[in-house]
Amino acid sequence: MIYFKTYMHLREVKGILSPHNGMNISRGCTHGCIYCDSRSKCYHIEHDFEDVQIKSNAPALLEDALKRKRKKCVIGTGAMSDPYIPIPENLANIRACLEIIERYDCGLAIQTKSDLILRDLDLLISINKKAKCIVQLTLTTFDEKLCKIIEPDVCGTRRRFEVLNIMRDNGIQTVVWFSPLLPFINDTEENMRGILNYCIEAGVYGILCWGIGLTLREGDREYFYSKLDEHFPGLKNIYIKKYGYNYEVKSDNNDELIRVFYDTCNKHNIVCNNDLLFEYMHEFEGKKTEQLDLF
Repeated sequence: MIYFKTYMHLREVKGILSPHNGMNISRGCTHGCIYCDSRSKCYHIEHDFEDVQIKSNAPALLEDALKRKRKKCVIGTGAMSDPYIPIPENLANIRACLEIIERYDCGLAIQTKSDLILRDLDLLISINKKAKCIVQLTLTTFDEKLCKIIEPDVCGTRRRFEVLNIMRDNGIQTVVWFSPLLPFINDTEENMRGILNYCIEAGVYGILCWGIGLTLREGDREYFYSKLDEHFPGLKNIYIKKYGYNYEVKSDNNDELIRVFYDTCNKHNIVCNNDLLFEYMHEFEGKKTEQLDLF
């Protein structure tokens, strides 16, 4: 587990849970993923993206929200900002939030790219015993050298695979986000089969995939293109010529690779229907307790 040089600032916010019980305990990120949609201007982040805004009162707000809940639920986190950004204040916040979720017997669906999640394995196990815990990891690039270009300041794919194995060995279900696959970079059958073999070996419950490609919009697009210039000279011009300002950027290899994806998942009983996976991750499942036989 490596701590990188990071910048952050604290801010108190008014609320933490969305209507669908999702939360993000920070805004911004230090992972440096070249494709990050969270950089898009539509999210109105008013500070430097790498100067992570820590929601200092997130645990207090979460506890207050759970006190008011009439029914137990699954709390989702990590959709917009990784909960394991390597900043001590952030790591303390996610730990505190997990303790609250465990104490209120709620479920958890947590998404990350970082092996720092292992520091809270004890809480994940406890949550899973009481309700349901689902750990989601993003895997995009089988080649480790290429991964360090695409996702430079977070642990590599091999290490994330090891995290999946640890979760499996502790009875925690896992879901992999297999996205994005970048045209002309990692949209190859070799890359797909490498990631799928990891998923098979780790016994993942499901894989989320929206096709072979990525999405680009203002803010995200400019950063992505600057990184193409830095690491893949000439590729930006190919993107501009081929895709223009399209939001959806689909690989020419989409149809072929999607067939490989679904054939492999179906063969190994890996759930690959996105709607079913989201339904599974949102559905609360409390552990049944044996009732005393009064007769």
